[in-house]
Amino acid sequence: MEALFTAENFITLILLTLLQAVLGLDNLLYISLESKRAPIEKQKMVRQIGIGGAIVLRIVLLFVLLRLIDLFQDPFFGIHGNSFFEGSFNLHSVIVLFGGIFIMYTAVKEILHMMSLDVTSEGNKKPKSIGMIITSIVIMNLVFSFDSILGAIALTDVFWVMAVAIVIGGLMMIWLAGKVTEFLKKNRMYEVLGLFILLIVGVMLLTEGGHLAHMKLFGNEITPMSKTTFYFVIAVLVIVDIVQGRYQKNLNKTL
Repeated sequence: MEALFTAENFITLILLTLLQAVLGLDNLLYISLESKRAPIEKQKMVRQIGIGGAIVLRIVLLFVLLRLIDLFQDPFFGIHGNSFFEGSFNLHSVIVLFGGIFIMYTAVKEILHMMSLDVTSEGNKKPKSIGMIITSIVIMNLVFSFDSILGAIALTDVFWVMAVAIVIGGLMMIWLAGKVTEFLKKNRMYEVLGLFILLIVGVMLLTEGGHLAHMKLFGNEITPMSKTTFYFVIAVLVIVDIVQGRYQKNLNKTL
């Protein structure tokens, strides 16, 4: 037992906690936007229950992956001999592809809603079911967790280190999600930026799932979007949004 609590394990714990924080940024944005669908007085509770439930399920998923990782990685069906589309799908790739499609659908639906927004009827809009919101947060949290869990498995095989890193990462999300939600409430124009970031997250998950499934479209293999490319695109979007906002203010002053 003593051998488990070594300096190496504690250093690995710090690294995994940082990994959870970095890889959880896109997840945090989704949680903040999704929780805003609930009544104002229940949004905090929704975030806490959703993330808390996801923490427990992440630890269960970690336990399962450590013992059944081959089942997640071995293909269970494939499409071949087709010049238009090919692929060999395992459970990991199917989950990631489903997550990407769902996030893109959510982002596009909300963007279209904003474009056709009727301010007079917005306040009368019926909030989404609490159970559906919590379920969405838990499911998407699990989809986002695959990268961090597989990264954790690559760094260590000590279960308590990985489990503690997941708990710390989840508690950080609970704390930060409220702050992000409050920021979006006070700066509603940034919701548009957030939805387009979610759209890019969906594209990133689709390319990752396609790569895991060795998918080919018209003979061209799908390559995953790198984290570097993802953060570069996000930085460009943020800069464009800031420049556009200041330019709009300057235009309003001249009118």
